[in-house]
Amino acid sequence: MTWGQILLQDAASPIILQLISFHDHTLIILTLVITLISYIITTLIINKFTNRYLLEAQQIETMWTILPTIILLILAIPSLRLLYLTDEVRNPRLTLKAIGHQWYWRYEYTDFFNIEINSYIIQTPNLQTGDYRLLEVDNRITLPINIEIRILVTATDVIHAWTIPALGVKVDAVPGRLNQLGFSISTPGVFYGQCSEICGANHSFIPISLEAINIKYFIKWLKYSN
Repeated sequence: MTWGQILLQDAASPIILQLISFHDHTLIILTLVITLISYIITTLIINKFTNRYLLEAQQIETMWTILPTIILLILAIPSLRLLYLTDEVRNPRLTLKAIGHQWYWRYEYTDFFNIEINSYIIQTPNLQTGDYRLLEVDNRITLPINIEIRILVTATDVIHAWTIPALGVKVDAVPGRLNQLGFSISTPGVFYGQCSEICGANHSFIPISLEAINIKYFIKWLKYSN
C-alpha cells in the first residue's frame, strides 16, 4: 500500500478548485456562527444577574431574524454560481460518450471513427504492485488536458453514475436518457472514480479510470487506436 492509496487525489480541474474554495468559505462562516452561539450560551449559563425590568426583546428578535437571512444569502449566491458552472457546456472540442452496463463501462469517441472501448475492472489477484484495488481497469479512457470536453452519459439497464471526484464530475446514467456535462482537465495524470449509484449486486466493481495526457500524445494515441 502507498500513500496515494490512503489519501484523496488532488484537484485537477478548474471547477473542483472552485468547489473546494466554496467548501472552505462555508466552513469559515459555520465556524464563526458556532463560535458566536457557543459564546452566548456559555455567557448565559455563567451569568448570575437577572434583569427584572426586561419585558420585551424586540431588538434581539429582529437580530436573530435578519442575521440568519444574511448568512443564507452569503452562502446561496456563490452556490448558485457554482451550480450554473457545473452544468454549463462551453464550446466543447472533444466529445466522449459513456454507456453504463452491469457491470462495466463502454466508451465511444464520437468525434472519431472506430474508437470504442470496453472498460472492465481488474480483479484483485491480477493487480500489479502499487495498483489501486477496485479502481484499476483493463482499458483506461485517454483524454487531453487543457481542452473543453463534453461527456454524454447513458445506460442500458439500470441507473448508474459516472463520477470522478478529482475532476468535480458526476453525471447520472439513466436508461433511455442522454445526459451531458462539460469539463476540462488542468494537469496530466491518472484519475479514478466509481459508479456512485447503487446499481446492483456488483455495484462496487464498476470503476472508472481516466488518463489525462498532452494533446500531442493524444493525437498519437488516436492514430495508434485507429
